Amino acid sequence: MSTITPEELAATTLLRFATAGSVDDGKSTLVGRLLHDSKSVLADQLEAVQRASASRGQDEVDLALLTDGLRAEREQGITIDVAYRYFATPRRRFILADTPGHVQYTRNMVTGASTAELTVILVDARNGVVEQTRRHAAIAALLRVPHVVLAVNKMDLVGYDEKVFAAIAEEFTAYATGLGVPEVTAIPVSALVGDNVVEPSAHMDWYGGPTVLEHLETVPVGQDLTHAHARLPVQYVIRPRTAEHPDYRGYAGQIAAGAFRVGDEVTVLPSGRTSRISGIDLLGTPVQEAFTPQSVTVLLEDDIDVSRGDLIVPAADAPATTQDVEATVCHVADAPLTVGHRVLLKHGTRTVKAIVKDIPSRLALDDLSHHPDPGQLVANDIGRVTIRTAEPLPLDSYADSRRTGSFILIDPADGTTLTAGMVGESFADPEPVRDAADQDGWDF
Repeated sequence: MSTITPEELAATTLLRFATAGSVDDGKSTLVGRLLHDSKSVLADQLEAVQRASASRGQDEVDLALLTDGLRAEREQGITIDVAYRYFATPRRRFILADTPGHVQYTRNMVTGASTAELTVILVDARNGVVEQTRRHAAIAALLRVPHVVLAVNKMDLVGYDEKVFAAIAEEFTAYATGLGVPEVTAIPVSALVGDNVVEPSAHMDWYGGPTVLEHLETVPVGQDLTHAHARLPVQYVIRPRTAEHPDYRGYAGQIAAGAFRVGDEVTVLPSGRTSRISGIDLLGTPVQEAFTPQSVTVLLEDDIDVSRGDLIVPAADAPATTQDVEATVCHVADAPLTVGHRVLLKHGTRTVKAIVKDIPSRLALDDLSHHPDPGQLVANDIGRVTIRTAEPLPLDSYADSRRTGSFILIDPADGTTLTAGMVGESFADPEPVRDAADQDGWDF
C-alpha cells in the first residue's frame, strides 16, 4: 500500500461520489479495480478476496468481492445495499457509495447519490444505454449532482471499438443534457482488465482523455458552497454557567452553506428576530470567519430566544418561511405514501408535524412523463407532493442549496424514514449542447 503522510492527507480535498448503472454492468468490479490499482486495499483484505474467489472456482481474483459484502450479494453476484468505501491518494480523499443497479433498489441509489458531487454511471458496451441507465441519469439530474461520468465498461468484449463507444457516449450525453445535467465526461474502460480505470489503456490509443482516477482527482469540488446563501442550523445551545464563563451563551451547529463573520447582522428563523454576531468559536478558539462545512459556536450581541432547530441566516439574505411545501420526493418505504398521510418532516435540525395534502403527479423515469393524480407513491416512486406543516419552516429551493432545500418524511409511529424530498422544481434547465468542434477529446 502507498503511504500518505498526515501533512499530505490534511492538504487534500474531499470528493464524495457514487457509482450507478444497470445490473451486471460491472459497478462493483470497477470499484474493486479502482481500490486495487490505486493501492488502497490492505493485504489481508486482498488475501480474503483471493480465498473467496478460489473457493468459488474462479481462476482470477473477483475484485467485486471487495465491495459486495452481504452474503446475498455474493451469492447472486449483484449489489443490494449501498456500500461505502473510504480511500485516498496523494491528491485527494474519497468517500465512495457503490449503489445497486436493480429497479427495486432505486431508493438506495437516491440515498447514495444524495450527498455526492459526482456520479459514475456505468454502461455495458455490448448493451448500450438501457432503461436503468436513463433512470439513474434522471436521478442524478433530480439530485442536482454537478458532475456525471459515463464509464462505458467491458470495452474488451467489443474489441475496443471506438465507434461503439462514440455511439453510446453521444446517446447518453444527449439524454443527460436534456435533463439539465451540467457536465458529462465519457470514458471507455474495462474494469475487469483495468483499462483506463487507474492506468491508461494500451488497447485504446484513439482515446486521449483522462482515466477514471485522473478525472476523480482533478474534477472541481465544493466550489459553490462557500459562496452560497449562508445557513447555520442550530444543533445545540451551549451554556456552561461556570465561574470562567458565567454568561456564555453559544449556538452550536455545522454551517450548511456559505460563510459567517464576526459583525454580520443575522436573523434567527422562524422567529424572525435579528441580532449581530459578536463572536465565533471554532474548536474552542475564537475566529473572525467560519465557512461550510465547519462546526462552530456562534455568539450573538443580543440575548434572544434561540433553540435547537432554529436557522441562523444573514439578515439581508433570509429565505421565506412557509407552511406549504411543494417538492419532488422519492418514496423509500415499503408502505405507500398517501394523501392525508400524517408524518413528521425533518428539515436540518428541526422536526415538525405535517400532513400530505396532495400528490399531483408521479414521474415515470423511463420517458420522464408525469402521471397525474396517482393517489399514492409506492417504494422507489418519484413524484410531486404538497405538504402542510404545523409550524413555519425556512426553506431554500433545492436548486439553490442541496443541504437546506432537502428534507425527509418520518413515520411518527416508529421513526421509519418514509420519503426523501427536494424543495422546488424537479429538473434543472438543460444546458445547451456544445458543438462537436468545441469538444475536447471525449469530455462531452
